[in-house]
Amino acid sequence: MITFSAFTICQTKESAELLANEIEKIEPVPFGVGVFEIEDGSNSYEVGSYFYDQPNDIALSLLSSVFGNREFVVSEIPETDWVAHVKRELPPVNAGRFCVLGSHDADVVSDSKINLIIDAAMAFGTGHHATTKGCLCALEKIIVDGIEPKSIIDIGTGTAVLAMAAAKVWDQEIIATDIDKVAIETAKANVEFNQLQGKVKCIQAKGFDNHFVQQRAKYDLIMANILKGPLISLASEMTTLSKKNSTYAILSGILSSQVGILVAEYVQRGWICEDKITIGDWTTITLFLKL
Repeated sequence: MITFSAFTICQTKESAELLANEIEKIEPVPFGVGVFEIEDGSNSYEVGSYFYDQPNDIALSLLSSVFGNREFVVSEIPETDWVAHVKRELPPVNAGRFCVLGSHDADVVSDSKINLIIDAAMAFGTGHHATTKGCLCALEKIIVDGIEPKSIIDIGTGTAVLAMAAAKVWDQEIIATDIDKVAIETAKANVEFNQLQGKVKCIQAKGFDNHFVQQRAKYDLIMANILKGPLISLASEMTTLSKKNSTYAILSGILSSQVGILVAEYVQRGWICEDKITIGDWTTITLFLKL
């Protein structure tokens, strides 16, 4: 399966972050958007976005006109290139008690860690991105605090790394959903590789939009490492499907500049922000539903 990338350069961090926000709104919707400082002394920033379908050249050109950035460079990304990159350049990642390893490193698991072996293939969530690591660190804090959730769901599961982390800590079935078929296939393969069959149930669904997912509510731990736009769209339904005075939500895929807007959406529905973890330009937040 071929995916697509679209990259451009902005002269300021502010314009890059504003552009990243707007890219999330175009059709087809990107499955990942990032802002990165170019470390060449130019004080400029690269904005990268990734798509399952060919991005809309007209929409990208219009954004370039509005924000004054360079024209987007759109490229095809063959599946074989991504897998090779994972195997070549992604070493094990430690986050609290968890260690995330590629399947190519399965022979170097640590006896002192909870090992999560991931074959990333085409899905997001190898543990190397700041948002995934931030979620694992937030999960670590919940565990240390002695929280014992009874019903857990991972929205936008990608490789299922967060769902598997929860499944290795708490003795229950974790639900993992993703809108993308490839992600769910990858998640199922990772669940099997980590011998977690029967403990992680992978479902292709958009957010909570699935009969089984609705039946299993209400949830008292929700993890969602997606993007700001979908997180805002899910705020109302997430609140409805959560337990009052009981539910924690670990949310990521958020640029640090977007945190205030996102938190405000949830606060008005009865959530309070208990913690923030910032890694690079990305922030993971932990919310608690206090109604």
